Amino acid sequence: MAITAALVKELRDRTSAGMMDCKKALTECDGDMEAAITWLREKGIAKAAKKAGRIAAEGLTRVVTDGNRACLIEVNSETDFVAKNEQFLDLINTTADVILKAAPKTVEEALALDVNGVTLESKFIDATATIGEKITLRRFEVVEKADNDIFGTYMHMGGKISACVVMKNSDNAEVAKDMAMQVASMSPSYVSRNHMPADVVEKERTVQMEIMKNDESLANKPEKVLQGIVEGRLSKSLQEMCLVDQPFFKDPNQKVSQILKAANTEVESFVRYAVGEGLEKREENFAEEVAKQIGK
Repeated sequence: MAITAALVKELRDRTSAGMMDCKKALTECDGDMEAAITWLREKGIAKAAKKAGRIAAEGLTRVVTDGNRACLIEVNSETDFVAKNEQFLDLINTTADVILKAAPKTVEEALALDVNGVTLESKFIDATATIGEKITLRRFEVVEKADNDIFGTYMHMGGKISACVVMKNSDNAEVAKDMAMQVASMSPSYVSRNHMPADVVEKERTVQMEIMKNDESLANKPEKVLQGIVEGRLSKSLQEMCLVDQPFFKDPNQKVSQILKAANTEVESFVRYAVGEGLEKREENFAEEVAKQIGK
């Protein structure tokens, strides 16, 4: 696979590693981004990848609820200016409402939904023609809850980030919103270790072992000590991924699990959308600069 300037830049943005190190990692891993991130971490060149990837594309997210159903959507535009356009705002609100009501399974099904006699796709085509930028429905998720559960929702910066949590057997709206704000601000990957797939744990253990092998200060440590170091580092790394193990954003001296216990509730699930996650924004001038430096 060709190692392009855009790939190198994305890896650098996600790991803060040097440009040439990023090129080497991508070359070693045949252009596989996730494998390159792991390679850099194992070599001790990158401490960790930014979980969300680059927030590059423009647009907005939305979260709406009605009864036992919630919906999160992301609609992209080419520039941030368009995200303030009245037609764009009407489109994203309409899109959220019709998807919440119909609960389609795919983007294709969503675009085929009827909106006052025309398809939702037609609404997007009209918006693109009128505004003069490509407007797209990138993704959505419909979430269901039980009667005794409660939704917590939060939108940051008018919809640059949206989060929704499902709180089990609770009517505590304040804690539910706090949990949505926690998810939005701290970007956990899982509710708890119990929700984490075994292969994720093993991959992270392997990464920590490789980091340790490349740490010369640990070269003469006994095997038992090294195992303890690996497990300690693993535990710390996994805690950062888990909502309940994170410091509570309003009081870092408490963990989220303590807040939930005091409220006699727990988070069953959550969804977090940030505009442009994993998408590459066009930055031709910078790409040309990178290409010159790496000889492409």
